[in-house]
Amino acid sequence: MSTNTINWDRVKHRVSKENVRTYWRPYAAPTIMSAGDSLISGAPQMPRWEPLPKAAVSVAINGAFFTKNENPNQAQTPDEIIRSAKECIAEGAQIIHIHVRDDGGHNVLDVDRFSDVLGRLKADHPDIALDACLVAVNDEECKGMKDVIDRMLVNAVPVNTTALILGDNLFVKPPHAIIEKTRMVVDAGLVPQLAVYTDGDVDNARRLLIDSGLVKGPLTWLLLAGLPGCSPMYSPQSMIDGLVRQVGLIRQVDPGANIIVCAGGRASLHLANLALLMGLHIRVGMEDTVWKWPHRDDLIERNVDAFRIARTMVEAVGRELMSAEEFRQMCGIPSITARGTSTAAE
Repeated sequence: MSTNTINWDRVKHRVSKENVRTYWRPYAAPTIMSAGDSLISGAPQMPRWEPLPKAAVSVAINGAFFTKNENPNQAQTPDEIIRSAKECIAEGAQIIHIHVRDDGGHNVLDVDRFSDVLGRLKADHPDIALDACLVAVNDEECKGMKDVIDRMLVNAVPVNTTALILGDNLFVKPPHAIIEKTRMVVDAGLVPQLAVYTDGDVDNARRLLIDSGLVKGPLTWLLLAGLPGCSPMYSPQSMIDGLVRQVGLIRQVDPGANIIVCAGGRASLHLANLALLMGLHIRVGMEDTVWKWPHRDDLIERNVDAFRIARTMVEAVGRELMSAEEFRQMCGIPSITARGTSTAAE
């Protein structure tokens, strides 16, 4: 036996007196452990939790970051994007997040491509909520962004309140651009979604949009914490610490916030699972990550596969999947009955 500081003489003395008995007195006998109220105090032994809300699961089909070089399964052409979105809708997805790509597979803000993809989806699935980032990087794309907004091709538009080095990219939206894009979205009758990557982005949203009075809560937030250059998620502990901290910051500036956590980067579906346990909503799909799991290199083969896993996780934690109409109500998107059936001509 290794050297230790135990007083063995004292231990042996007590053993000789009491053997190795455990002190056990079932004061509510014959019941040993009441699963309901205490039989002595009458108070609940293990109080029932408040029910968690229904879960929204958005699917981000392709995004702007990853091409077929990173994941050969990435949807790039209009037909690939539509096919992937329809697979998810058929399985119960209520919200689809869309980017369009040019012929080389790169993100582009092209109103004709958006009109084609979104128009075909809305014609077949008028109840589904559609959103798109509409990040304009030049004058031509600024015009394209205005056209997509004015034609109301989407129901909601994320506004990135962002200044960071995202992977190998400088990604900065100046204050005037944040404010003006938000005004355009609000004036068009669409829903702005506050897209934040870091703690600083939360404060940018507060300073520029909320405390200025341009928007009022409760708002919908997209939390993209797991990407490189954002909230470090090197392990389960740093993932938990980071998400809890950022959600807390959002709640301070918008107490009733509807928070959608994006399963991004290496944290991937582990991050989504944590968000569901916290009563939040999630976004999955091939925009935010190429991997299924943080500890393996398995690539996502289809967006619908990620959605099915997310749907199973929703059920596993005892929550229900939100309907498209319930999502619209939560975010303040006009219902189909209120606006009439959406068409490609909108």
